[in-house]
Amino acid sequence: MRPILVTGGAGFIGGEFVRQWIAEEGSAVVNLDKLTYAGNLESLAAVAGDARHVFIHGDIVDADGVRSILREHRPAAIVNFAAESHVDRSIDGPAAFVETNVVGTFRLLEEARHYWKTLPEEEQRVFRFLHVSTDEVYGSLGPTGKFLETTPYAPNSPYSASKAASDHFVRAYHHTYGLPTLTTNCSNNYGPFQFPEKLIPVMILNCLEGKPLPVYGDGAQIRDWLYVGDHCRAIRAVLARGRLGEVYNVGGDSEKKNIEVVHAICRAVDALRPGLPHAPCTSLITSVKDRPGHDRRYAIDFTKIRDELGWRPSLSFDEGIARTVAWYLDHAEWVANITSGGYRRARLGLADAAN
Repeated sequence: MRPILVTGGAGFIGGEFVRQWIAEEGSAVVNLDKLTYAGNLESLAAVAGDARHVFIHGDIVDADGVRSILREHRPAAIVNFAAESHVDRSIDGPAAFVETNVVGTFRLLEEARHYWKTLPEEEQRVFRFLHVSTDEVYGSLGPTGKFLETTPYAPNSPYSASKAASDHFVRAYHHTYGLPTLTTNCSNNYGPFQFPEKLIPVMILNCLEGKPLPVYGDGAQIRDWLYVGDHCRAIRAVLARGRLGEVYNVGGDSEKKNIEVVHAICRAVDALRPGLPHAPCTSLITSVKDRPGHDRRYAIDFTKIRDELGWRPSLSFDEGIARTVAWYLDHAEWVANITSGGYRRARLGLADAAN
């Protein structure tokens, strides 16, 4: 069986996908990752000794490198996770988001298009290019309603704007060149191996260390939370059975206010680590200045992927957050190693932002 090429496969979601694929699928994975601050080979320890996992240190912006990989390994599909993904970082430094998310996706599409054209007819027929995106491209919802695949794009941060641009390029390459593309737009992911700059791992680790739990603004921003393992199973379903050129929204059916998420984390840490000197952990909750341009509410309608492909999330939020908190409590060494470059969970996203 021909392998698949996964880009960004040492990151949070990409790493879960690689581990899951090797454990449950028959073909090999060629894993291309730049190993930025959020990528870590320790997250791939479970597959490090498996001959079906081939890791290549590289960048999707490097067209020559991508071309060489495609020629050598002849993948049956490309699954593109490679992206800069943290909104706060995009506020401080948007150029990196344009470079990876827009230019990188464009170059990957170009190389995929030329490669696809060289394949024999049968291999062309089964080839897929799956692009992993975000619900943030749709902007912010009011108190009711959910994002559909047909919701107009209205990105409000440099991060979401860069992902929206990449989504449009993927669509254009299907409609202009016939490249067999698929796109998924997911809600907020959480779970093991997430770099501790996002809400859930930050709160878990600060609870353990007795540090303030910084809640942006009033904490009433609403997100739809999706366990990363469920997300990757959705991607596999789309890759296997999705209709070409289509977009599939992937949601967790778990809308929560940010402050509700923080309270759930506090309860889990209090239960798993009784006797912490600062217990209950809710005593650490601190309100901080809100993120500039902070979207108020996201919610995903995943009817399409449910009805067409039979996917739905398998874990409730309570089950998923319990697993996630337990994992971080048990993997202090991983956390220490991935943050050894100097990251100390400092607040980002306020530099040069409008008041």
